[in-house]
Amino acid sequence: MSGLDGDEKPGSRQDPRQVPYVALRALASEREDEIVSASLLQGRREIVIRHAGQRYRLRITANDKLILTK
Repeated sequence: MSGLDGDEKPGSRQDPRQVPYVALRALASEREDEIVSASLLQGRREIVIRHAGQRYRLRITANDKLILTK
């Protein structure tokens, strides 16, 4: 689940850990209260989300469902 190559800099579009909330809103769906999962996952099957000091994994299952685990 690596997001950075040697050529990429933190804060670039290739480093989703550094994407600010405002940028994520630009990737939202047509509904104001939705974010398209593909905009978060960016081609990966799994990402780590940090919330309130805890790490959570958001992943796509074999059945193409989303699951969030701690």
